[in-house]
Amino acid sequence: MANEKEFNAVESVPFADRSLGFWDMVATWIGANANNGSWYVGGVVAGAAFAGSVYVTLVANPIAYIIMALIGFIGFKVGTSTMAITRASFGIRGSFLPSILNTTQFIGWTAVNTFIAAISISFICKDWLGWPALGEPGGNTTMLFGIGIMSILHLLSIATGHHSVKLVERIGVVLILILGVWETIAVLQSVSLDAIMAWQPPADKVMPIGSAMDVMAAFSLGWVPAIAEFTRYGKNRATATVAPMIGANLALFWFAFVGIIGTIGMAISTGIYDPNNSDPSTIVSKLGLGVVALLVIILTSTTANAVNLMAAGISLTNINKKLNPIASLWIVTIIAAALTVVPLYLDSFLHSFILFLEYIGMVFGPIFAIIIVDYYLVRKRSYNPSALDKVGGQYWYKNGFNWAALATWVVGVVTFLLIRNLPEFANSIGATYPTIILSGIVYYAASQFAVSPAPHSVNEKQESANVN
Repeated sequence: MANEKEFNAVESVPFADRSLGFWDMVATWIGANANNGSWYVGGVVAGAAFAGSVYVTLVANPIAYIIMALIGFIGFKVGTSTMAITRASFGIRGSFLPSILNTTQFIGWTAVNTFIAAISISFICKDWLGWPALGEPGGNTTMLFGIGIMSILHLLSIATGHHSVKLVERIGVVLILILGVWETIAVLQSVSLDAIMAWQPPADKVMPIGSAMDVMAAFSLGWVPAIAEFTRYGKNRATATVAPMIGANLALFWFAFVGIIGTIGMAISTGIYDPNNSDPSTIVSKLGLGVVALLVIILTSTTANAVNLMAAGISLTNINKKLNPIASLWIVTIIAAALTVVPLYLDSFLHSFILFLEYIGMVFGPIFAIIIVDYYLVRKRSYNPSALDKVGGQYWYKNGFNWAALATWVVGVVTFLLIRNLPEFANSIGATYPTIILSGIVYYAASQFAVSPAPHSVNEKQESANVN
């Protein structure tokens, strides 16, 4: 890379400073999805039985990653972060809303992955030191130790921004692929695939298809706000669009499948189906795969959280551009460590996880619809990077807020809350994607009265010439 600078949210990355190639991007998104969270979400939707869980995995996720590619392309063209892109559609001050939401969700994802990895650490401490593991008397103290270890690993993984993230992802991809093969073989050696396919959950633990769709959709959509943080460094169009879809889909399909068969296989072999125990640490421990497998879970949690922390930290710089990008990464890492402690004192980690996913689908679905409609339909694929931080400029709207976008977001959130428990949606397609479609329609209609397409600027024409 010609310049080792880590760009803040609003700065447009010059083409000469773009260092991520096609396979770098594929590896980044394999590493992002080939992790604990993908296993866990597979175990959660196993409540829809094998056929239902595979169906929602193959349907919900490709749609989410098409949305990711559409926004990734905007990041490639404009050269800024995802949250800086929202300045064009929400207004410069209005973009603080998605930025705050984005910071909280990626800190939340970091906490989820850290908690699962800390479970692995608790099992290792039990084997090596005789300390109590999670679920045993005194196990919370061991978990606190594990959370501390993970936080140190996170600080090391994001020490130099996206450069160290790229290195960490390359290492993590190899390790997690090996573990994925290992666990898949171990499960199928103990339980036949036919038995797994025929298994049905207890009546009181069945997950409706629509609810499973929302869980899967929210899981994958949670990555979308991070996409431009990486595609802004992409060398060409395919790197920004095709590569993330390949990496994210392949890893999610495989590791959700591992989570599905692992959880169902455990239910068959023990006679008890408990989705609370669908995390990979518990499954690996019960399969007897040993300390090496637990260590891999710990390391690969670090690879996923490198992306989470990168996105959360850069979002902070969209709110306050004076904040140094590396300092912001340290801030969100410390906050995430504190948040990870919370599930230790709640009744169910699973319940907290599902509520967290509902939050993502509810608040971000409308945001993605607004971004896509604004760029591709309203602005005719024309954003001016130099105006994204200009008070009184074309993205200032009214006192810094695009009220059409903000009103549409409110409509989308309310719509999600109204329809998510209706049988017509809970038992079929869920609420997330219908909400996104409705939000896009509402914003396009509202924008015809409130937003006028801006002409291409000279700077944008020059930038477009560079990146094409």
